[in-house]
Amino acid sequence: MRYSRVWAPELPGVTTVLRVLRLLLHACFLFLLGVGTLRYLLTHPGTDPAHPQWTHVAVVCGAVLLGAVYCAGALVARHDVHRTRSLVWLAAVTLLWALLVLAGSDFVWLAFPLYFLHLHLLRGLHSVVAVVVITASVVLGQALHSGDLTAGMVLGPVLGAVFAVAIAAGYMALHRESERRRELIDTLTRTRDELSAAQRRTGVLDERERLSREIHDTLAQGLSSIVLLLRAAESALPQDTDLAATRIAEARESASTNLAEARRFVRDLAPPSLTGANLPEALIRLCERVSRTDGIDCRFRTDGTPTELPSGYEVALLRAAQASLANVSAHAHAGTAVVTLGYLGQEVTLDVYDDGEGFDPEAPRTRADGTGYGIAALRERVTALGGDLEVESAPGEGTAVAVRLPLTHEESP
Repeated sequence: MRYSRVWAPELPGVTTVLRVLRLLLHACFLFLLGVGTLRYLLTHPGTDPAHPQWTHVAVVCGAVLLGAVYCAGALVARHDVHRTRSLVWLAAVTLLWALLVLAGSDFVWLAFPLYFLHLHLLRGLHSVVAVVVITASVVLGQALHSGDLTAGMVLGPVLGAVFAVAIAAGYMALHRESERRRELIDTLTRTRDELSAAQRRTGVLDERERLSREIHDTLAQGLSSIVLLLRAAESALPQDTDLAATRIAEARESASTNLAEARRFVRDLAPPSLTGANLPEALIRLCERVSRTDGIDCRFRTDGTPTELPSGYEVALLRAAQASLANVSAHAHAGTAVVTLGYLGQEVTLDVYDDGEGFDPEAPRTRADGTGYGIAALRERVTALGGDLEVESAPGEGTAVAVRLPLTHEESP
């Protein structure tokens, strides 16, 4: 039976065992009520002066009324019922049963299912007191109708009450266990939802960070190169129109390249610099472009035997070279830059050295205008692949950027 969640909470997903126990309780009550009524009619014929015909009618009507009241309460209790109404229903069932016990001892066995109703709907000591009162009523009812009191009349109801209390305790234990499991499932469900939400938030933050690095390493650097080329063209006008035209053509080429970068970046594919070429070839083209556009003697060298690298490694190393050479072009005022790609068995390395002005690596580089983010973004990219980045520089002594990425056994040459 299911009553108010405020007073006797029942789990929405209560186990099949508890449902079967409730159905057995209802069936037991109605069965004993029917047996008691039939026995009364058979053992007390209408010709008996002590039990006239009207008493038969009254007992049958009382039994039918008790059955109707019980069934009505059981059906209504399938939905949440307020505790006060539940107690009124219990009192009505108990009162009708007591009246039937006064009419005949055949109804005393209904006390057994009544034990469970009182133990379920009442609290603690109240339920125990109710069981004691019902047991005493059974004993007194049997003694009243038989005119005698035997040990069996006392022992039977007492044992029935004890067994009812024990079974009710087991029922409540099953109920509490089912509730604990429901709470555990609810907790796990909430935890799963919270974990999923946290993972989504982390994914969003990681994607934002990745996008910021990609934008810095591609679009921002390309636009910076275009600005430098256009400034050079502006300075050459009107004295040197050929140089200005050359710088404008280089700016247009850089704009086209970065447009391709942007389109491919949106499609989340490999950088166009790597399309149709391996990493060394892409780095050679990068050095040639820097030499042509920025007037820096940019050289490329390879140490070790080149081997195929994971696409993530190639992208990271190419971005590292682009970012480092962009810093050389924009800030170092260098005459020479050397890019070295090394295949060292258990790791792949990229070193970019320039003979420019240098700087203090410990000084903050990020500025309010959004520049100075390159080294930090590059370090995050390399760290995400399990590698490390080192920057060695000092004012007036040039700069060396070293990237180290570990190779697994499968990726080793």
